[in-house]
Amino acid sequence: MQSPALIIGTRGSPLALYQANLVQRLICEASGRPIEQVIIKVLKTSGDTIKGDLKDFGGKGLFTRELEVALLDGSIDLAVHSMKDVPTVGHEDLVVNAILPRADVRDAFISVKHESIADLPQGALIGSASLRRRAQLSAMRPDLQFCLLRGNVGTRLQKLEGGVCDATMLACAGLRRLEQDDRITQVVETDVMLPAPAQGAIGIEIRRDREDLRTILAPLNDRSTELEITAERAFLRALDGNCRTPIAALAKVVGERLTLRGEILSKDGALRISDEVSGTVVTPFDAYDLGFKMGEAVRMRVDGRITFDD
Repeated sequence: MQSPALIIGTRGSPLALYQANLVQRLICEASGRPIEQVIIKVLKTSGDTIKGDLKDFGGKGLFTRELEVALLDGSIDLAVHSMKDVPTVGHEDLVVNAILPRADVRDAFISVKHESIADLPQGALIGSASLRRRAQLSAMRPDLQFCLLRGNVGTRLQKLEGGVCDATMLACAGLRRLEQDDRITQVVETDVMLPAPAQGAIGIEIRRDREDLRTILAPLNDRSTELEITAERAFLRALDGNCRTPIAALAKVVGERLTLRGEILSKDGALRISDEVSGTVVTPFDAYDLGFKMGEAVRMRVDGRITFDD
C-alpha cells in the first residue's frame, strides 16, 4: 500500500520556494519516495502582505504564523522556514525537527554606485528593514541615513537600481541560493558585522506527535548547525529579542567545543554590549544552556541603558 503524500508548506517568495524545493529533493533522496509523493503547497503569510515595518505588526512570527496554523490543523505535514524568522518561543505542539547544513552566514553590502561601506559618501542613504543592520552600520558610520526597504530579494534589488537609496544590505546565503552572487558588492566579514541569530539556516517544523516524520527527517539534520543555531537562539531568547531590538549572534562548533559571540545594540548604534563564551557542547541542551546564560549575563550588563522591545 502506497504511503500518503507528504505536503510541504512554504511561503511563495523565490527564496522560500528554493528552500522548499531543496527540502523536497532531500526528503526524496533520504526516504526513496518519488517526487510526486512530496508536494509543495504555497501559503501566504501575514509578513508577505504587510507593507510597513514588521516590528509595528508583531515581528518575526508574521512569516511563520499561517504555516504553523496549517501544521496544527493537518493541512500540511511539514513547514520550511528561514530560521532567523522563527520566534524563539513556539507552539508547544510543534517542533523544529531538522536543520539543514548552514550556508554563508555573512551580510552582503550591495550598491550600484559605491564599492564598500567605507566608500559611501557622507550622509549616504541605506535601504534596510533590519534594525540590527541599521544599528551596526550606525556604530561604524554615524553619518549614514536610513529608509525602510522591504520585499523579496528581487524587489529590493529593483528598488536599489531605481535609485531609492544608495545601498542596501542582504544575507549572502539568500543571494547565493538564488544564484545572484554577482550582485554582491562587498562581503562583510563577521568581525565587522555579526549576523542575526540563525542567519543562513533552514529549518523544518513538524507537529510534535508525528513520529513518522521524525524518522524521515533524521538524515537531513546537520548536528553542528543544530548546536550552533540552538546556542544563538537561546542567547536571543534570554534577551527577549524579536524585530524590535538590535541583536546579533554567531556560534561555531569545532569537535565538542562551541564558541558563541553575541551583542546587543541601541537602535542608534551609540551603545554596543558584546560578549563571547566557549564551552564543551555534546547535546542541544548543552548549547541552549551556554547561549541562554550568556544572554542573561549580557542583559545584566545592559542595566537599563538599552530599551528592550519598545
